[in-house]
Amino acid sequence: MNQNNNFNAFLDIFEADRYPSNGGALTDMTIAVKDVLALKGARLTCGSKILENFESLYTATSVQRLMNAGARMVGKTNMDEFAMGSSNENSAYGPVKNPWDETRVPGGSSGGSAVAAAIGACDVALGTDTGGSIRQPAAFCGVIGLKPTYGRISRYGLTAFASSFDTVGIFSRSLENTARALEVMAGFDEMDSTSARVPVPKYSDALVRDVSGLAIGIPHEYFGDGIESEVRKAVEEAKIKLQNAGCTIVDVSLPHSKYCVAVYYILTTAEASSNLARFDGIRYGRRAKSERGTATLEETYRRSRTEGLGREVKRRIMLGTYVLSAGYYDAYYSRAQKVRWLIAEDFDHAFERCDALLTPTTPTTAFKLGEKVSDPLAMYLNDIFTVSANIAGVPAISIPVGLDSRGLPIGAQLITRSFDEETLFALSKEILVTMPYGRIGQC
Repeated sequence: MNQNNNFNAFLDIFEADRYPSNGGALTDMTIAVKDVLALKGARLTCGSKILENFESLYTATSVQRLMNAGARMVGKTNMDEFAMGSSNENSAYGPVKNPWDETRVPGGSSGGSAVAAAIGACDVALGTDTGGSIRQPAAFCGVIGLKPTYGRISRYGLTAFASSFDTVGIFSRSLENTARALEVMAGFDEMDSTSARVPVPKYSDALVRDVSGLAIGIPHEYFGDGIESEVRKAVEEAKIKLQNAGCTIVDVSLPHSKYCVAVYYILTTAEASSNLARFDGIRYGRRAKSERGTATLEETYRRSRTEGLGREVKRRIMLGTYVLSAGYYDAYYSRAQKVRWLIAEDFDHAFERCDALLTPTTPTTAFKLGEKVSDPLAMYLNDIFTVSANIAGVPAISIPVGLDSRGLPIGAQLITRSFDEETLFALSKEILVTMPYGRIGQC
């Protein structure tokens, strides 16, 4: 791996002997870790100035399990500050560049991990997915991006953005490596009360499973206006591949899809306003210096958060505080929680008719750096096809299915029932397009 880090994918690159392999099933695997997951002895900045010099005192369960299996850690990856963003332009340490076109975004918030996987700087990169932060950058960077079921992988050691949405997941060029990593990372953890006591299958076995007879649902709400024609065509070709493999195609409806983005940004910002309250310059984070030498507690809070937090994080904290306030709680937060259950029920009804859903991952391929920075709503709409899986807690994967006429990757998304990642793997192998990674540079 070139130490120049031309795409700004890494915040820290480790020497080979810093986190060496101890032997095990994954002794041949190298791992890059999104800098929102704790790794003892390494910085944990979360892409923010407020945690610039903070060093982890322990290691996240998901990371530790990989290390216990012999995987070697190669570095911490850049990200949108506190995982808030769809383009990786919100990092306090500069934007990450898309290796297929350095004038374009890699997607966010796990853009550094997506790029690290795409350029071959690691075999597997860890990311987190709160509303598409693995699948969207996977689509933009032409790699596999898996968001498992909520509770499948422990969140212990993950700096929380929105606790009922956050999911640790995986980037890789290889379905086999994705499956092998998930086999190690998944499973109940007594340190995380939300982790599920559900058996962990051997996911790599699903890569040779016959998919004939499976029903694939096509939700018409995900194929409306706003999708680039080349994205639509690539997903249609993926559908044909599944038909040729013996799958049945059925039309389904997810009628509350139009509310997903609104529900997501109400509920996640509400949770963020609570989770990020600890970063105040007293309990966590750097403390601002007073201009007068002494300062009140309120002034210390205000100055520390003003200096330490970026614009998008402040925007979401303020929005979340607003929707939780006494006068607006019922109008916004309470109502959004009710609609969340309706969205989850839509998936339940759809899966009565099919085994998986096939959709675009994103409505477009990667957009230009700076193109949407000044328009938060346009930026948020990039998540239109991904937030629903987090709202419902179901697993989803983005699979590269080709390049558009500009040479930019296109991703297709598969979604299944909770804890049925095996079907995701089985179907993914049928539509995966081998990407020309030799075209892109080195980190």
